[in-house]
Amino acid sequence: MKRYAIAKFHEPALKGKNRPMFIRKLVGNLRRSVKGTDVEEVWQGQLMIGLTMPEDADWPSIKTRIHDCFGVEKFFPARKVGQDLQEVRDILPAEIEGRKFETFRITAHRADKRFPTTSDQINRELGDFVGSLTGARVNLKYPDLEIFIDVIQGGILVYFDETRGYGGMPVGVSGTTMTLLSGGIDSPVAAWYLMKRGAHVKFVHFHSHPLTDTSSIEKAIEITEMLTRFQYRSELLLVPIGDLQQRIIVEVPAPYRVVFYRRFMVRIAEALARQNNIRALVTGESLAQVASQTLENITIIDEVASMPILRPLIGFNKNEIIDRARDIGTYPVSILPDQDCCSLFVPKHPVIHGDSRTVNRLEEALPVDEMVSEALGRVQKREFSFP
Repeated sequence: MKRYAIAKFHEPALKGKNRPMFIRKLVGNLRRSVKGTDVEEVWQGQLMIGLTMPEDADWPSIKTRIHDCFGVEKFFPARKVGQDLQEVRDILPAEIEGRKFETFRITAHRADKRFPTTSDQINRELGDFVGSLTGARVNLKYPDLEIFIDVIQGGILVYFDETRGYGGMPVGVSGTTMTLLSGGIDSPVAAWYLMKRGAHVKFVHFHSHPLTDTSSIEKAIEITEMLTRFQYRSELLLVPIGDLQQRIIVEVPAPYRVVFYRRFMVRIAEALARQNNIRALVTGESLAQVASQTLENITIIDEVASMPILRPLIGFNKNEIIDRARDIGTYPVSILPDQDCCSLFVPKHPVIHGDSRTVNRLEEALPVDEMVSEALGRVQKREFSFP
């Protein structure tokens, strides 16, 4: 016998005339997601996507792959019988056995309108059957158990157990962004949220090696590898800026150095983004979390950008970010000690409310274009794929 999984979606179904494109992308992403598993076929139904697998398939592994595919709102393991309600009655006792419930509802959907029994009639007939079989009562609003019956071409699907996915949009329908990836907790979560909105993410990591060890680089590589399971292919650009930072230290008073580091990172990231036809940058900044993330300093940093800088975590507190990092698996890596490019050269008392005129005056002493060009000439690239 074959086993099935039914994946359902919400946002892609709301896209009007563009709906087919979004759903095709989700189908393609699911195919990529379950590559290498026991899944034999991924197929599109009416407002659902089906996955066919053998009876002895490794369901826990497949379940994880489906769960991590953005666009999937919820999914279910399912049984399939012929287009005959008697066949449904035949399997229901075994499927219900062991489930504890006092109330239930039948939710039928007749995608194949050639089937003679309407959805409402299916609900009533099978409701009477389950009620007489178990003694449970029908409760349409708050049932202990919901039994789904989908009539499709060539058969009827029966399923119960709902697993919630992340929802959102299929990765790849919202263009590409460039995330400034540190070795910390926040930026991986910010990248994850952009993926959830359908954006494909490229990563750029700034480091100070050989002035520091390679720990931040190793963390960035591991985090990128972990996040690739959500978008299936990733590219990480590694940019050494130790020399750049040393020049800033010579010319810039200590309180303003972090703001200057950030401004140069934005310049370099934007140049890399334009080389890759990318139209927006992404950071993990959260308002007022650290000195460089006050409104004044964010404004000063943004002055050097000519493309949007997206900050999906701007209103999150630290605990909310940590909770999501734990959920997606990046937290244990993010908290490992490292020598990142800012901590090595960070002053004891960085400016909190920076002044734009002061920054621009100080920057006149630096060969900005030359410094950016030198950094761009030393970029290294790593590529990742999943599975």
